[in-house]
Amino acid sequence: MSRQKQERMLELVEQLNKAGRAYYQDAEEIISNYEYDKIYDELVSLEKELGITLSNSPTVNVGYEVLSELPKERHEKPMLSLDKTKNVEELKEFLGNQKAVMSWKMDGLTIVLTYRDGGLYKAVTRGNGEVGEVITNNAKVFKNVPLRIAYEGELILRGEAVIGYKDFEKINDEIEDVESKYKNPRNLCSGSVRQLNNEITAKRNVRFYAFHLVQAEGVDFHNSRIYQMEWLSKQGFEVVEHYMVTRDTVEAEVEKFSAKITENDFPSDGLVLVYDDVEYGRSLGQTSKFPRDSYAFKWADEIRKSRLTEIEWSPSRTGLINPVAIFEPVELEGTTVSRASVHNISIMEELELGIGDEIEVYKANMIIPQIAENLTRSGVKDIPKRCPVCGGGTQVKQVSNAKALYCINPDCQAKHVKAFSLFVSRDALNIEGLSESTLEKFISRGYIKEFADLFHLDRYKEEIQSMEGFGEKSYHNLIASAEKAKTTTLPKVIYGLGIAGIGLANAKVICKEFHYNVEEMLHADTERLSAISGIGEVLAGAFAEYFKDEVHVERFYHLLNELTIPEEKMEQSEQIFEGVNFVITGNVVHFANRNEVKELIESLGGKVTGSVTSKTNYLINNDVTSASSKNKKANELGIPIISEEDFIKMTK
Repeated sequence: MSRQKQERMLELVEQLNKAGRAYYQDAEEIISNYEYDKIYDELVSLEKELGITLSNSPTVNVGYEVLSELPKERHEKPMLSLDKTKNVEELKEFLGNQKAVMSWKMDGLTIVLTYRDGGLYKAVTRGNGEVGEVITNNAKVFKNVPLRIAYEGELILRGEAVIGYKDFEKINDEIEDVESKYKNPRNLCSGSVRQLNNEITAKRNVRFYAFHLVQAEGVDFHNSRIYQMEWLSKQGFEVVEHYMVTRDTVEAEVEKFSAKITENDFPSDGLVLVYDDVEYGRSLGQTSKFPRDSYAFKWADEIRKSRLTEIEWSPSRTGLINPVAIFEPVELEGTTVSRASVHNISIMEELELGIGDEIEVYKANMIIPQIAENLTRSGVKDIPKRCPVCGGGTQVKQVSNAKALYCINPDCQAKHVKAFSLFVSRDALNIEGLSESTLEKFISRGYIKEFADLFHLDRYKEEIQSMEGFGEKSYHNLIASAEKAKTTTLPKVIYGLGIAGIGLANAKVICKEFHYNVEEMLHADTERLSAISGIGEVLAGAFAEYFKDEVHVERFYHLLNELTIPEEKMEQSEQIFEGVNFVITGNVVHFANRNEVKELIESLGGKVTGSVTSKTNYLINNDVTSASSKNKKANELGIPIISEEDFIKMTK
């Protein structure tokens, strides 16, 4: 029953946080104030009953703090490493006639948490095993660390702070400078946990998995590690996945764990065994390096020989051109592998990597393909003097301690990933399945050189389906999305071009002014454009300058040839809302969404803004009496709050 209540508490926290994000970030009310209060009260009641308060609960406000440095602290007892093996037979020997708890050996940052009087008192990193850094303020914003627990004695426990692969990729995608990208989730987690500003930590989705109870006085744990884990779970901690094993079952459990590793979102570099009998484990003591009650198992790397067939040079948005080793396909850890990143020229030179060499490849942590050894070592040659995307010149530069190849052409398409990202975004052409990282791959391989190429990705069907993260289904979804995007509107196309300062609203105004006549728009000068209401000299200059470029014009026509743009009806609606400013908030009933309301207002000469100011004439909100921030602001300024039905009456 306690576990069910904890799960219910997690559901409530997620519901309330989702509603809060929608309200404060997107100005949308996805549940009523009454429903929010009802859920909130249920959460408060459960927190009191269970004595647990999670760090991301809306009932607490952790607050952000910036430190000048992280204080150091010596651990009461040194935190030793574990003895390791890759041999299951050694695990059997270690077990003997004992039972042991087997769990993941997570690849993150080990943290020691201390609770006093039911509250989180202190959090310290493992550091060098003897001295760690105090990161209490950061631990308070981990996604799943309880700030309060039912147990009120002093509790000390250890666990692993980790960042999942999905969050790792998402955060890396947002970092433009390739050299600044994190190499793996562990590096990202280490940097996130040890931030001086815990607001940054909070955005990184760090999770904590408890794996070892050090101290909890006054609790009878029945001399059992597995009982300790169950007790920690009841206190609100997320514990690492674990199972009881014996000498007879350990091999089968290792196989079960290994089958799961490719499905896990969190990084793991092996397994851990610890004797279930606590007193027996303690009686064994420790060596100078390792405790004798536990043992780590690391999977033996599956290594395959192959032949290097090509070095693919993959440009990025910063101009860095990464070498990727292409080799004859081999089976590794249950999948077919044929490529591995080499990262830079220094690593190529260290491996003396040349086409035709016999190489050994493996998967680091059973996930990431890498070259283990080059058996032939014929030497590095033929570093490209031209960028494979734009044909511009290249240059080898020394960056930190490594040599890397760069494209030195400022107009290289690979440097314009952001432009393509805008073009496929929801308010532009809305092509789903094209993240920045995917676009970067397509551009670097030459699949995309201009916007029109996005509608001919079917030319690279086999190549795309064989890319990591893609398959037959995701490929077909992408092609279907591109096909659907072909039917669009001219303002969305203009906005998608990424002309400086030209948003979707400006694009609509310009298109309407020229009656959707492309030729007139393209040949309009700054003076003509700046005369349009709402388009000043700066925007007019940017628009005119963009279409002075013959390459831009040529590529724009290439793009239009791919699209179907239905003819706009140009009957001039009476501009009854000219000079009237609206703000829309909350759910709508008579329209598909708030965007439809906005389009109607704009078609009648009005303007829609995101926030209530003294220039706002009306706030549209079906919940006229709600205590939302927009309603409060409107009441303070004496601005009428009207319902959707009131608004519809105004249009008739």
